[in-house]
Amino acid sequence: MALNISIKKKLLHFDLDVSFSCRKSRLLALVGPSGAGKTTIIRILAGLDRPDEGRITYNGEVWVDTDKKIFLPPQERHLGYVFQEYTLFPHLTVAGNVAISADDKEDVPSLLHRFNIGHLKNRKPDKISGGERQRCAICQAIARRPRLLLLDEPFSALDALTRQKLREEVQKLKRELSIPVIHVTHDISEALYLGDDVLPMVNGRIVRKWMVQFMLKGRPRAQERFTEDLNGFDPRDRNELSVLYDSLEVMH
Repeated sequence: MALNISIKKKLLHFDLDVSFSCRKSRLLALVGPSGAGKTTIIRILAGLDRPDEGRITYNGEVWVDTDKKIFLPPQERHLGYVFQEYTLFPHLTVAGNVAISADDKEDVPSLLHRFNIGHLKNRKPDKISGGERQRCAICQAIARRPRLLLLDEPFSALDALTRQKLREEVQKLKRELSIPVIHVTHDISEALYLGDDVLPMVNGRIVRKWMVQFMLKGRPRAQERFTEDLNGFDPRDRNELSVLYDSLEVMH
């Protein structure tokens, strides 16, 4: 079981052009600065946006093929999507929010217990904290028993302690789910902590060779740093690549 994606899309400031795959039981982290095109990829995977060119397949099933004019609607992809901002129904309780998307309503109590919000099951979203609302959103996504889980910077609006606790929960969860997980973040440490595979992005492009070189050999000398990276990149990417290098040097 694997997700395969190869797409192109013309955006306002650059052209998105990416290809990658993610196998079941693995978390792929897309990391890069704001505006790099990460969320656009997630939206295309979810069927909320369409590529100009490309193909997306899941376990041999074609979701998108622009040449053959194939586009599988979002509801038929059967995936879970956790947004950066909480997408809960304000009129429903915590349990109600999870139950409304559940493939099997009997899963709800165990999911709430798993994410330590069982005691909040009868509360409305405006009566719980930001971290508790995001836990509810994750439960809501998993309750669908999705074939693919998409996480679009789900922890960025949370305080540091809550963010770390939820990272630990997702780290445990990804070992149990037998589906691909795509996680978008601008936080280098989060990408390295959660990701089985890490793909850095700058202005719509994945910097594959740079990541392999850094992780295996350490930070290259300054005079060598852009030998490969800027081959085919616009010069304006130089600053963004430097930021990523500097961030990873702290983690290395």
